[in-house]
Amino acid sequence: MTRQRNAFAEMPLPLFPAAQGLSLPETAVGSAGGEKTANARLPSYIRDHRKRLRSRFLQGGAAAMPDYELLEMVLFGAIPRADVKPLARALLDRFGNLAAVVSAPPAQLRQVDGVGEGVLCSLKLAEAMAARLARAKVLNRPVISSWDALLDYCHTAMAHRETEHFRVLFLDRKNTLVADEEQGRGTVDHVPVYPREVLRRALELNASALILVHNHPSGDPTPSQADIAMTDQIRRGAEALSITLHDHLIIGRGREASFRALGLL
Repeated sequence: MTRQRNAFAEMPLPLFPAAQGLSLPETAVGSAGGEKTANARLPSYIRDHRKRLRSRFLQGGAAAMPDYELLEMVLFGAIPRADVKPLARALLDRFGNLAAVVSAPPAQLRQVDGVGEGVLCSLKLAEAMAARLARAKVLNRPVISSWDALLDYCHTAMAHRETEHFRVLFLDRKNTLVADEEQGRGTVDHVPVYPREVLRRALELNASALILVHNHPSGDPTPSQADIAMTDQIRRGAEALSITLHDHLIIGRGREASFRALGLL
């Protein structure tokens, strides 16, 4: 089962007033009057450009703006006195799209000229808020009836990771998500999974069902033979404990594979 997903397409990104290591007076970022002072110091063409973007965003939302303009708006607070369009373009050229930019590892972001502590903070804050908003849509809700929201969350949290991550979603008798825990991190093509630890944690949480999730950094979510063997091992152990394994999702770039839809469960 595959489909195209873009967890950021429908999510308006807020503006983040992060410092960029510039020696600014406190009033430049600390109040409405300070914002006016900082804006007054901008060249008129930059000031007018920012005003147009903000107006268009408020009127039409994220859908009315391409990735590079949303990224510019994220960078406004981090770089209050300069044109951020070149940096936004450079980041998109380097990483490909907005989701990949905010999800990129800090070490790689720092390699782009112009990325300092403030820019890094703004980008990572955008990533964290997107993940928490997506997660809030599935917490304490029946997962089976919120499947699209669950997939959005998994893509937001895992699709752009550079290494494999393995997590388990623990469900109660009503298939409500009671815990979402990362069980392991690995390399670009492998993550260690310990079925005994997965099942031990399920018993600790009194979980009645599980959904396994891991990502493929290559972007191709096709299950490997190792994925299939590991899933079968957890399924057999779970059945012995009267715990249901609903699915194993493999998250790729923009699409996912479901073991149940593929007939592997």
